Amino acid sequence: MARPGRREVLRAAVAAAGAPLLVGVAAALGRDKDKKERKMTTPPRMPVLFVGHGSPMNAIEDNPWSRGFRALGKSLPRPRAIVAISAHWYVEGTFTTSNERPETIHDFGGFPDALYRLQYPAPGDPALAARVAALVGPRAATSAEWGLDHGTWSVLLHLRPEADVPVVQLSIDGRLPPADHLALGRSLAPLRDEGVLVLASGNVTHNLRHAFGALRSGDTRTPEWARTFDAGIARALAQHDTGHLVSALASDEGRLSHPTPDHYLPLLYAAGASGGDGPVSFPLEGFDLGSLSMRAVRLG
Repeated sequence: MARPGRREVLRAAVAAAGAPLLVGVAAALGRDKDKKERKMTTPPRMPVLFVGHGSPMNAIEDNPWSRGFRALGKSLPRPRAIVAISAHWYVEGTFTTSNERPETIHDFGGFPDALYRLQYPAPGDPALAARVAALVGPRAATSAEWGLDHGTWSVLLHLRPEADVPVVQLSIDGRLPPADHLALGRSLAPLRDEGVLVLASGNVTHNLRHAFGALRSGDTRTPEWARTFDAGIARALAQHDTGHLVSALASDEGRLSHPTPDHYLPLLYAAGASGGDGPVSFPLEGFDLGSLSMRAVRLG
């Protein structure tokens, strides 16, 4: 039997070495594909928002606030769903909206007909409503007795004009102290890694008696108490100073800025859901009607 020549030996060696090499390359390619697929299916970590919603008229007017809402919406990753905490669902109890098709609630009076004709037909998400209630704990329950009030839809009309993302609202229990609202916000933090945008809607300062007086008189200068309170809250947010956030309403400026706490408390849910770290920015700043802070906050 003839011995193989040098060329045949080299060809056999290359073939022998190539088999495991090809297997290794195939395995590596498979791993890369798995990573890409996981990346495509894993939702991005969502930021948390607090938005000063101001007047319902911002829903239909072209003004600095409505333009700011639209610009903010364009800067956000697309969420899988939205959990909204609005100053206008201020009740005794903690509830989530379980409606498959939540109603657009026009919870205001004395405005133009065009405002009452507006609808925000975003779907609900009963499974997410149950998930939020479970995160919050035994104090919470689902409810089909509410929908989307103007604290939610007047903002989302600009942030998500397509109304193509499910929205669930979480109520504010007016009987609880500020520290408990912060704790409830913290319970929502896991939603950020599930592609859910936590949106809190109120105002950093909200003294309607002063604002309407300013509107009537035409004197829309910002009073020192409003400016001081707003600046202190911005500083506390930037420094993740939850102690200041929880106690702020008890100050003289706090009592003037919030004769009732309903428009302040959503901010504590946003601060809690943010996890207490990460970047903080203010996409919108300024005052409407003299003393109404329109500050928006992005956490994360």
